[in-house]
Amino acid sequence: MNSEVTLVRRIGFSSGHRYWDSKLSVEQNKELYGKWASPYNHGHNYVLDVRCAGSVDPNSGMVVNIKDIDAVLLQKVKSKFDQKSINDEIPEFASRSSCIENLLIYIADLLADSIPVGARLTGLRLEEMPTLYGEWDAKTNMITLTRTYEFAASHRLDSASLSAAENLSIFGKCNNPNGHGHNYLLEVTVTGEPNTATGMICDVAALDEVVHRSVVDRYDHKNLNLDLPEFSGKNPTSEVVAQQIFETLQLVVPAALVRVRLHETARNMFEVTA
Repeated sequence: MNSEVTLVRRIGFSSGHRYWDSKLSVEQNKELYGKWASPYNHGHNYVLDVRCAGSVDPNSGMVVNIKDIDAVLLQKVKSKFDQKSINDEIPEFASRSSCIENLLIYIADLLADSIPVGARLTGLRLEEMPTLYGEWDAKTNMITLTRTYEFAASHRLDSASLSAAENLSIFGKCNNPNGHGHNYLLEVTVTGEPNTATGMICDVAALDEVVHRSVVDRYDHKNLNLDLPEFSGKNPTSEVVAQQIFETLQLVVPAALVRVRLHETARNMFEVTA
């Protein structure tokens, strides 16, 4: 077998950081960083996923020994970041924004030539909070930013082109005449040229505003079949809902929309990509 296998190894570290440029005035910092501008640190429990790919060694049955990967991550990443103030204790961030995007670029550089022989670094995922994470892809050198939202809505799966018996046969309980509901999770992923001053792909507050205005606040606690004109005459399966959300957001988000993921339940997730 010549196919490659990808290993994903996860580590965590706790760090403090701040969005503040001491060379700028208070007003200039607020203009750059918005509500996150502060001369004082705040902290995160970061989660880093490191993707490595390679051929399986016929003797060990592994792409690379996880212990070797752990040794690299401990030396190169965890020892540098864990329990540290990023702005104050990592020289490269003394005059560089400590945003997710810049952290991903920095960590990718740290690991570029350090992955054990037999594997290569193919990607990173850095989670700052459960509702905010970034990804870096080695092949394209693309960085994306993902924001997670939630809303509760009900729907009934029923197609006008099918008979009552066919609808019941296909959709079962989901064809209940009075509908049923979900606590949806929505992931919105964007990319673009980072701001030269902030390092950020986009203003997260601006992204939040348009996603809430265009989707979350409109959909929350609504019946998708009856309350939203975009689903009139449509069967609002989660596939259809995910496509509609993508088409809606593609026109209004403050960066290039890459992906929408709609989690209907813990077992069902639907993805639309550009």
